Amino acid sequence: MRLPEAYDYAARMHSGQTRKGAAQEPYVNHVIDVAARVARSPAADETLILGALLHDIVEDTAGTAAEIATRFGPDVAALVLEVTDDKSLPKAERKRRQEATAALKSDHARRIKLADKASNLTALADSPPVHWNAARRVEYVAWAERVIGGCRGIDPVLEAAFDAAALRAKRVVEGAA
Repeated sequence: MRLPEAYDYAARMHSGQTRKGAAQEPYVNHVIDVAARVARSPAADETLILGALLHDIVEDTAGTAAEIATRFGPDVAALVLEVTDDKSLPKAERKRRQEATAALKSDHARRIKLADKASNLTALADSPPVHWNAARRVEYVAWAERVIGGCRGIDPVLEAAFDAAALRAKRVVEGAA
């Protein structure tokens, strides 16, 4: 089992990073939350949980896919790359690509997307970024729902958890509008 090593690696790689929310919680809490969410899936296996723990390494740290492949195997590295945004692109294009490609991803990548967006919506409801106005919060919820539209039909457990997080986030952000 490589999970303890992955938790340690994720904690070290995300050290010093915080979430955008007002609470400024450690970023590693997010990847742990995503891993815990995917672990509830009936389809959970070690590759999925490792991919969830490491899903933001290449995108948000100095870690590389090659390092992940060496430490955790090529399947985990491929999964991480599949859910990694190309940070060389403008943010609007990255968001557009997430919407356009969600349905084309592997089942495990779509499960990570479901858990990741549910985690983000939970964070938005609990500790929204202070520099986001109400309109931006509402748009984020709508965008997350569009992305997840391409992830449906593979995992009722994760879909139900996403739907609950989206409903709660909508209630909170619409109440703030």
